[in-house]
Amino acid sequence: MFVDRVIVDVYAGNGGNGRVAWRREKFIPKGGPTGGDGGKGGSVILRADAELASLDWYRNRRILKADNGMPGGPNSQSGRNGKDLVLSLPCGTLVKDIATGAVLCDLATHKQELLLCKGGRGGYGNEHFKSPTHQAPNISTPGYEGGTMKVEFELKLIADVGFVGFPNAGKSTLLSTLAHVKVKIAPYPFTTLHPNLGFIQLEDYTRIFLADIPGIIEGAHDDRGLGIEFLRHIERTKLLIYVLDASGIDGRNPVDDYRVLRAELEAYNPEMLQRPFLVALNKVDTEESADHIALFKAENLCARNVLFEISAMQGVGMEPLRAAIASQCRQPQL
Repeated sequence: MFVDRVIVDVYAGNGGNGRVAWRREKFIPKGGPTGGDGGKGGSVILRADAELASLDWYRNRRILKADNGMPGGPNSQSGRNGKDLVLSLPCGTLVKDIATGAVLCDLATHKQELLLCKGGRGGYGNEHFKSPTHQAPNISTPGYEGGTMKVEFELKLIADVGFVGFPNAGKSTLLSTLAHVKVKIAPYPFTTLHPNLGFIQLEDYTRIFLADIPGIIEGAHDDRGLGIEFLRHIERTKLLIYVLDASGIDGRNPVDDYRVLRAELEAYNPEMLQRPFLVALNKVDTEESADHIALFKAENLCARNVLFEISAMQGVGMEPLRAAIASQCRQPQL
């Protein structure tokens, strides 16, 4: 199961209590106080990890606690500090405070860290209170409680290119062909139930990451189909690719599909319509595609230099599309 949003309760460790103890040795009648301080509680630290792809580890872990500090001991021994709880999260995870709704951090880069909850300070033992005028203090203090917080982890995949299209438009096949990765492909709607990631490696060994999300249908912003829940995974992309079915096999045509997809993106986030984009008219190997492609071109819905006629299944038109993706992703972003 692909998990990209969880709510967890996190607890930093409590500080250990201070100790009341006395030095008792033969021939030393006034040994004095020797109670040690308590150890501090462990803190909760979040760390971004580029090796992780989802929040699956947190699916059945909704209460997360760091270690408590140990109480102080006799003979001026301080208690052991509690071990910090380090939580690894995928790069691209937003951390939100449930109480206020505020975004606490965007863990966008590998090994980026956030101190989420600080561990409680340890209490003082009676040795801490001795002085020339107070040589036998019989007091100690308890440890302080650690911080607590209820937070939401929301994953937004970090990719350079995002695929947008109707179910069965061929997005997963295109990802498989461009990135040489194995993804589930089948001739029925909503084959893709969670985002898929892949990458293109260029001649200079740089990588362009691609994200394929489940298909969007008309009315998705009103929670039809799978809704637009997964659109957040392409919010960070530099480039969008509209993958349109030019075959008309499902009774649709690429003109209407393109308009619906643009409308659904606008309903989700109008800023996404300002993103650079390419249009891939897929399944040109079918007989019906010629009429649909001619109709699409006649409507002048986009510039010709962003329009590509491809067959992801047959590998037709892949190199021009790959070159256009590389060119767009190498351009500086404003």
